[in-house]
Amino acid sequence: MFLASFFLLIVTSAAKVPAIIVFGDSSVDAGNNNQISTVLKSNFRPYGRDFYGGKPTGRFSNGRIPPDFISEGFGLRPFVPAYLDPMYHISDFATGVCFASAGTGYDNSTSNVLNVLPVWREVEYYKDYQIKLKAYVGEEKAKYIISEALYLISMGTNDFLENYYTLPDRQSQYTVDQYQVFLLGIAEQFIKEIYGLGARKMSLTGLPPMGCLPLERTTNFVNGNGDGCMDGYNIVALQFNAKLSALVHKLNKELPGIRVVLSNPYNVFMQIIKKPSSFGFDAAAVACCSTGMFEMGYLCDQLNPFTCSDANKYVFWDSFHPTERTNKIISGYLLKTTLRQFL
Repeated sequence: MFLASFFLLIVTSAAKVPAIIVFGDSSVDAGNNNQISTVLKSNFRPYGRDFYGGKPTGRFSNGRIPPDFISEGFGLRPFVPAYLDPMYHISDFATGVCFASAGTGYDNSTSNVLNVLPVWREVEYYKDYQIKLKAYVGEEKAKYIISEALYLISMGTNDFLENYYTLPDRQSQYTVDQYQVFLLGIAEQFIKEIYGLGARKMSLTGLPPMGCLPLERTTNFVNGNGDGCMDGYNIVALQFNAKLSALVHKLNKELPGIRVVLSNPYNVFMQIIKKPSSFGFDAAAVACCSTGMFEMGYLCDQLNPFTCSDANKYVFWDSFHPTERTNKIISGYLLKTTLRQFL
């Protein structure tokens, strides 16, 4: 109970929003996958070795992830707990809660790939959370928290990398542009559903330069003999982000009282990848964990002799996920730009 008791903070007037509420995939999962039957877990060392107490929480990083830094930036506690983590209770979740599940996407078939929580299940847990919140703080206070909280939504990468480009089903049904439109329809439906449940302030996260993930560099034998970025994947990310931007504009016009922003990490992330030394990094092409070329999850274990000693020198922690330091830089950028209007 160390973490729960040590960081049980009382929300003061310094906090700009009463809570941070998180939906999405491994970019924002604080450990929900620990409690479900999936091979996609990270609740073991060296994951979490730089988190509070060196604890592997199920975050896919050596330390904190973006919602943690964003919560801290808004004057709330310095991490957002996972809803399914039995260590936490509604008293902890009143100021921030994470429903995200590593490996999920907008497309339900993406969550089936590794048997993780689909987005509709995340929404069901959110409904359950609302019931508990009302019982804990009362109807009026709960309504205030739900409407004034900042909702962070981050997914989409798995839809392309784990589903569309890996499995035949969606490719046989859609061109890549049609698939983007299909995902946008689901994203719109999802936002309208949580809006109907009371959510008003939302940050929709764009795709990163997913063609530059170490795993994609390793499997890319066309561009740079396997050590270059997959330019085609990056073009898709840019196209999808443009469509997300149009969706944000549409929703802000259509839904009374809503404020949605597109938090787009693409450009700052690409700057870090292209010029890592400018940000104090030594390596961007390979990750810290193991050989840094293809390992993530159970392939990254504490017995591997190749894992780096200082993750701060690496842009990526494993072949798919950023280090805590990269997460901090990107979160800081978003706090100063798109999220500023909520501060």
